[in-house]
Amino acid sequence: MSGDRSTEGLTRRTENSSRELLARAFFFGCAALSVVTTLSIVVLLVYEAAKFFTVTAPLVGVAGETATITEFLTGAEWGLQGPNLGVAPLVAVTVMVTLGSGLIAIPLGVATALYLSEYASPRARSYLKPALEVLAGVPSIIYGIFAVAYITPALSTFFPEIGFFNVASACVVVGIMILPMVASVSEDAMSAVPDDLRQAGYGMGATKYDVSVGVVVPAALSGIISSFILALSRAIGETMAVTLAGGSLAREFDPASIGSYLSLFDPESYLEPGMTMTAAMIQLLTGDITGGGLAYRSLFAVGLVLFIITLVMNILSDAIARRYKEAYE
Repeated sequence: MSGDRSTEGLTRRTENSSRELLARAFFFGCAALSVVTTLSIVVLLVYEAAKFFTVTAPLVGVAGETATITEFLTGAEWGLQGPNLGVAPLVAVTVMVTLGSGLIAIPLGVATALYLSEYASPRARSYLKPALEVLAGVPSIIYGIFAVAYITPALSTFFPEIGFFNVASACVVVGIMILPMVASVSEDAMSAVPDDLRQAGYGMGATKYDVSVGVVVPAALSGIISSFILALSRAIGETMAVTLAGGSLAREFDPASIGSYLSLFDPESYLEPGMTMTAAMIQLLTGDITGGGLAYRSLFAVGLVLFIITLVMNILSDAIARRYKEAYE
């Protein structure tokens, strides 16, 4: 009898061990597939972008024109129908949209997170938090149509000189898009703050507002700042909503001119159309370009710049999160 029990126990352990090995192999395969996919995207961008800077094929409509890294990074104009391949105007409008959307989403998002975390009743929170998640799941093309149909006409009542396509409308709609990300991530960070810190503040005679602003927000600062950077990264990579609201008219931007940088903060410049990096990529993909030509490969060069900017922001987000997490733990 004891021998049968030992054999049965050994069989069960063998089966469990086989299941563990199978599960480990499956999860390792999933993780490896994610890594391979990411590396494949990076390799493709770098490979095709390298061809963009070394290919000798003529630019569309201009025989003998080729691209160089200096021209691409410092050029004041963008246009594939002439010898203008500067990505600086695209980056400038992208920065304008990112700054404008951040001014809308960050304060509203933090205020929403504070309300949900510190002031809202459980019943109100059970309704508002899912509503934010639904808002985050609306397709970007719907946001773009909303901007064209409602936001731009609303802005025209205050600014009659505003164009049908304008950067201000793009800022508003992108701010609405990234607001749920700021609010949700910040609220999670605030809810994770130990109640002992709150009770200590109340014990010292602080009001709820004082505890919320002076205790909860500093303690959750790592998560809040991370939500800012992640949301701005989303704003930089937004495509359809920005294209529909802001238009596809490339501006001139001289990286060597201080006035060009000041124009990024000029309110009047937000009333005019502008082309972001993602809008330029859409224009290239939907345009009549030759596969394998210089115009086609410029698509990957712009994508590489966009990828590097987003990567740097994500690395910065992780660094800031680790820095403040160590300070408040």
